Amino acid sequence: MKKQVVLYKKLSPPLMARLHEQAQVTLIEDLGAQGLAKLRGALPAAQGLLGASLRLDAELLDLAPRLEAVASVSVGVDNYDIDYLTQRDILLSNTPDVLTETTADTGFALILASARRVVELANLVRAGQWNRNIGPLHFGSDVHGKTLGIIGMGRIGEALAQRGHFGFGMPVIYHSNSPKPAVEQRFGARYCSLPELLQQADFICLTLPLTDQTLGLIGREEFALMRPESIFINISRGKVVDEQALIEALQQRQIRAAGLDVFEREPLGHDSPLLQLNNVVATPHIGSATFETREAMARCAVDNLLAALAGQRPANLVNPQAWERRKAAV
Repeated sequence: MKKQVVLYKKLSPPLMARLHEQAQVTLIEDLGAQGLAKLRGALPAAQGLLGASLRLDAELLDLAPRLEAVASVSVGVDNYDIDYLTQRDILLSNTPDVLTETTADTGFALILASARRVVELANLVRAGQWNRNIGPLHFGSDVHGKTLGIIGMGRIGEALAQRGHFGFGMPVIYHSNSPKPAVEQRFGARYCSLPELLQQADFICLTLPLTDQTLGLIGREEFALMRPESIFINISRGKVVDEQALIEALQQRQIRAAGLDVFEREPLGHDSPLLQLNNVVATPHIGSATFETREAMARCAVDNLLAALAGQRPANLVNPQAWERRKAAV
């Protein structure tokens, strides 16, 4: 008998066909009020869940007593109560690797756009205000040869370091939980403390996950350590940063500019002070948003879910303790 899967993210026709071949699928296309009501109604029968951008807490999970596996179409898993999932032996999987290069591309796009004031000056042209040669008032900053500071040297951090080191001749400094000798050898990177990085880097890039330890990691004290010519880039999670402190640092020119793909609350409100600042490039969480990468992420999630429902360990298991508990119970 096919297992019951609730899908709260529409997939491409080939992936939908594959799921339908191997499972009974309930598709919820919209997570508005009606969609959430439909989801709640489908959860009691659900043995597998697949989707993204939904907070799955204990309250929702309690509606799904038969649940065996959750496949997230994302690398970040801060939307999930991992401890609770593990207590119930529910396997949680994510989609790392396939979005690494694309997200690093987004990070470097924000570096270039912020440094060269691309959005601001493109808007000037669009508004018909380009009526003389550009002078110092509109000059940007060089990227090549500047110091690239990366906070969080995981897969995406490494991909960003590769672009900076090989593509732009940038000295790379980084801060992470521990030194990474292979990264240092490959990119000539240097490990340093967080305060050292904030004081020395021309571009300060966040590529770390949201955890209890990283929540609010960058606040007023950290912005005060940055130099007036520093440019701040965030492609990790919005809540890693105290957004009000960032706004003040930009308004007071403690730092030169910011390139932001993530925010404390998403979507970003149209009345956010960030949108009133010319020295901010804000994008709508597009880190992995290409046709190729989103399809690869969805394919990975389907692979993970079907493996878990077939009694196999998913390739990208987030909570291996749940797998061990399951094996021990057999």
